[in-house]
Amino acid sequence: MSSILDLSPRVFAPPEAPTSDHFRWEELAFLWDSNDLAAAHDWINERWSRLIRNSVGGQMDPEAQFLQALAFAVLALHFTQHGNQEGAVLMVDDAMVALGRFRPGFLGVQVDPIIATLQELRPLLAGLAPDAECPLWPFVYRKFEYRK
Repeated sequence: MSSILDLSPRVFAPPEAPTSDHFRWEELAFLWDSNDLAAAHDWINERWSRLIRNSVGGQMDPEAQFLQALAFAVLALHFTQHGNQEGAVLMVDDAMVALGRFRPGFLGVQVDPIIATLQELRPLLAGLAPDAECPLWPFVYRKFEYRK
């Protein structure tokens, strides 16, 4: 006799809520260190979106706020390289404030090197026209550091 209801054990899809594997910092480090900042922003945004959707704290979740702070830093670096100095200034300022509460590190990520990069960039942006070229050539910044 066959049953309409199949009760055999099945493997379900993993939950979307973050786990320790959710933040695979080596992936972000590769994108950051390769200067693929658009992809780095997408990587962060994907995890941030899942986190705020599944976390009780939503946007107030400390991990979500940390990811948002990282996104500000990534956007600052991206904007300055693509001639959006006005946007870069805004993102540098937002990133430094947002990342400051996570110093010296959070979730295994070393925050101080990111802040140091932004602190070096900020004075170079002062007084530039909104659409000026990147003030650094070659554009070099600190590597993404995290605990492996």
